[in-house]
Amino acid sequence: MMTSRARAIVLVLAFFLLVWAIYTEAYQVAAMVAGAMGYLIWSHYREGTVFIATQAFQKKDYEKARLLLADIRKPEYLRKGRRNYYEFMCGNIALKAEDYVAAERHFQIASRLPFRRPNDKAIILVHLANINLRKKDYERVRAYVELARKLEVTSRVAQIINKIENEIPKE
Repeated sequence: MMTSRARAIVLVLAFFLLVWAIYTEAYQVAAMVAGAMGYLIWSHYREGTVFIATQAFQKKDYEKARLLLADIRKPEYLRKGRRNYYEFMCGNIALKAEDYVAAERHFQIASRLPFRRPNDKAIILVHLANINLRKKDYERVRAYVELARKLEVTSRVAQIINKIENEIPKE
């Protein structure tokens, strides 16, 4: 739950502590410090700043969330439980910036990742349907709505799905 800069500072301090522990022959302390350094490096790649970005996103501080997500250099290294929220937040931020191409790309990736609740996946499919509705690609809109209908959704999401279906022109 640290930014890359904070992790780097902690790693430098831990390295000096490691050197000191080896110099004073405190090998148990050195092993613990080395383990902590290993965990920091592992969590940098597998966890990233997604959790902090999620908190900022929920507070509607989209600029801070965007900066925290930009701190992640290789999102493909994130574990699936983090990558899905990374892609979801990036898609929403791109949608707010009216960058529909990037938003669709992020939502496409998110739609392929596992979520805890089916309603979360349905929301992603609704976003994809809306983006394609703007592009007037009605075939894709129908496909996304059909997929969303198969999921267990809340009444609010079901109403949104109905609204999207009503906006599709009848052939």
